Amino acid sequence: MKHIKKTNAARILEDLKIAYTIKEYPVDEEHLDAVHVAQSVQMPVEQVFKTLVVRGDKTGILFAVIPGNGELDLKALAKVSQNKRAELVHLKEVLPLTGYIRGGCSPLGAKKAYPVFLDATATNWPVIAISAGKRGMQILLAAADLQKATAATLAALTFKGDK
Repeated sequence: MKHIKKTNAARILEDLKIAYTIKEYPVDEEHLDAVHVAQSVQMPVEQVFKTLVVRGDKTGILFAVIPGNGELDLKALAKVSQNKRAELVHLKEVLPLTGYIRGGCSPLGAKKAYPVFLDATATNWPVIAISAGKRGMQILLAAADLQKATAATLAALTFKGDK
């Protein structure tokens, strides 16, 4: 068995004694999207959650963790996070703000402990996948454990139906 290098996200879960599994997959620079990741780890895209970095007009930076096929409802996020407005941060800001690159952004182990908002659909699954903080690695864990590890607020964050 080859040794998997631990990420900060994995270390945090270990420190909290939270059970998780790491699933590695080949990275395709052209396809960093959640749909591709879901196919790579052989899970439904609704079960693979992506972490979006968002700026609220009052609270500043926060993470929205939503299903891979979901589209973030910025108004819903603004409301639940006590902001008037919320907008995705520009891609060039993600690394300096979080320490993570696109395709490897995790709600765990960022440079700062930003507030985390987890889409309520996460609780529909026995386990969900989130980025381990590195491209090509997903952490599989129970949504309740992610919520505990990040003090996440559970909320409806994605658009329902077609938009």
